[in-house]
Amino acid sequence: MDLTLFKALNGIAHASDRFEDLTSFLAQDAQFFFVALLAVLFFGRGKWATRNGRHGVVAAGFASGLGLLVAHAIAGIWDRPRPSLAHPAAAHLYIGSSHDPSFPSDHATAAFAIAVSILLRNRRAGWLALGMAILLSLSRVVVGTHYPSDVFAGAAIGTTAALVLWLPSVRRPLGMLADRLAGAYEDLATVTARRVRRLAASG
Repeated sequence: MDLTLFKALNGIAHASDRFEDLTSFLAQDAQFFFVALLAVLFFGRGKWATRNGRHGVVAAGFASGLGLLVAHAIAGIWDRPRPSLAHPAAAHLYIGSSHDPSFPSDHATAAFAIAVSILLRNRRAGWLALGMAILLSLSRVVVGTHYPSDVFAGAAIGTTAALVLWLPSVRRPLGMLADRLAGAYEDLATVTARRVRRLAASG
C-alpha cells in the first residue's frame, strides 16, 4: 500500500515538468517560509506585535527540537532506505539523493511541530503554517525522496511534540520564557531606534 501510494504521487511529477518544478521547490526550500514566519511573529513591533505569536515561536523551537530528537532515535533503530535506493526502477528522484534513513521524515517532523505550536497560540498564522507543512510533506513524496508513511510518521511526531508542550505544566514556563525574550528584544530595539534617530539628527 505504501509503495503503491508512493508511485501514484511520484508519478504526478513524472508526468508534468511544471508540477515537478513546483514540488521540488517546496520540498527543498519551503523551510525558509517557516523561518520567515517565525521571524515576523517574534520580531514584529507595534501593530504587528502579538504576544501569542511570540509564545508560539518559542514553543515551535522547543517542539521541533523535541520532535527531531525522537525522529532521529527512531531512525537509529530502523534504518529504512530511501525509495530511490530500495526501488530504483520504480522511483523518480527529482532532488539530490540522501543516504539518511527514510523513516521518519525530518522535514515533516519539524514542519508540523512548528505549525501546530503556532496554531495552538495564533490561529491565523497557524493555519497558514499548517497548510505549508502539508504541502512540504506531500512534496517530499512527490519528488521521490520519502514514502507516504515517512511523512505521516513525521507529521505525527511533530504534532505530538507540539501537544506535549501545550500541557499547562510546560506551557506556563515556556510562556514566561517567551515574555522575557520578547521584553529583552523590545528593550534592545527601543535603544537601537533611539541611537539611530540621534545619529540621523546629528548628521
